[in-house]
Amino acid sequence: MKTFKLEGSPRVNLGKKESKSLRKENMIPAVLNGGKIVELPYTGELKEGEKCVALKDGKGMIVTDFKVSTEAVRKLIYTPDIFAIELKIGEKEVMAVLKDAQFHPVTGNILHLDFLEVSTEKPIVMAVPVVLEGHAEGVKAGGKLVLKMRRLKAKAIYTNIPEKLVVNVESLGLGKSTYVGDLKFDGIELINPKEAVVCSVMMTRAAAAAAAAAARK
Repeated sequence: MKTFKLEGSPRVNLGKKESKSLRKENMIPAVLNGGKIVELPYTGELKEGEKCVALKDGKGMIVTDFKVSTEAVRKLIYTPDIFAIELKIGEKEVMAVLKDAQFHPVTGNILHLDFLEVSTEKPIVMAVPVVLEGHAEGVKAGGKLVLKMRRLKAKAIYTNIPEKLVVNVESLGLGKSTYVGDLKFDGIELINPKEAVVCSVMMTRAAAAAAAAAARK
């Protein structure tokens, strides 16, 4: 993946009113999950913006609330690309990925961002763009190549996740499909259902007519 540098500031005052004020200043409230797992009750020191969120079995996770400017994330949000993010929050520096972005239903403005801290020890799941490669046999026969899944959910160490998943379709015949279960990528597990269709060569009217004419001969 490409890397993206992002700097934010810790947030201490939380709540809807504070978030609304931030947005008026072209700032976006955000949260960083995936931090250190600790035993509860947690008696360690928390940095500015950090809090301990209870999990199951007496465990807790260190979560960081922060804010970023709208301008700083524009090229991160409005792009089909995915990134490994060099995230700096005050004095805290981690690697992260963007997990979710919430938008206003009317204005389309960014309301909230969710980031996940990553490491080379724990795999994550990311939606990776799919790119088709090659000239399908079915297209040569008059069919139409259709991409059914523009992204696939890939599970891997973040350093193994590529910018895109390339699917070769050269041998894909007319009326045939490529399924998730047909695909293999080194170091990556695809989480989507194996029977899900990634792409197909659809029969066009012209191709159907040509096939019917050939059958009558």
